[in-house]
Amino acid sequence: MNISQQSDVARPRARGTERSVARRAELITIGRKLFADTSYDALSMDDIARQAHVAKGLIYYYFQSKRGYYLAIIQDSVADLVTYAASGLELEPVDRVHRTIDSYLRYAEHNQAAYRTIVSGGVGFDTEVHAIRDGVREAIVATIAEGAYGRSDIAPLPRMGLLAWLCSVEGAALDWIDRPQLSRETMSELLVKTLGGAMRAIEELDPAYPAPKQARRDGV
Repeated sequence: MNISQQSDVARPRARGTERSVARRAELITIGRKLFADTSYDALSMDDIARQAHVAKGLIYYYFQSKRGYYLAIIQDSVADLVTYAASGLELEPVDRVHRTIDSYLRYAEHNQAAYRTIVSGGVGFDTEVHAIRDGVREAIVATIAEGAYGRSDIAPLPRMGLLAWLCSVEGAALDWIDRPQLSRETMSELLVKTLGGAMRAIEELDPAYPAPKQARRDGV
């Protein structure tokens, strides 16, 4: 087979791969809408296939199982959150922190079932969901550290201080989406101010990590 013939064979394969990638992405988009406010146990594969208007076998073909499909949906949705939180490098550090917290709350608000799954660790002790959650935590801590200290590779004490704050955010966000008595704007401002308190505590214990001036005054 000459080079021209090899290229002719490769092109259909490439097109087939592109179609497969696009089809898989389409199924994930559909799944994100289905599972946005519906728990994992509430939808059977038959329910998913019927509401997505696809054959059940197609979902098995791309994701092997309902759990595989759900994990792919969660990974895709949190990837959007992490990418958005880490962007905005042109903004002032304080504005990046505000933007990160607001985007986090938006995710929790608009992906309630997935957020509950991530924060609670999934169905039972799900190591893969825990890994997704831990990845999100590390990304958010790194983004906050970059905005507050100008770098993400921080010492254990400030890292633990920011992680402790973030874990409290998870619990507060869970309660907020269950009982949305505060607006997202008010909730975001509250979390920004508690972050300022955490940063002041970090500075007291490790002066090498001074809190931003605004955090000393009234929050980040």
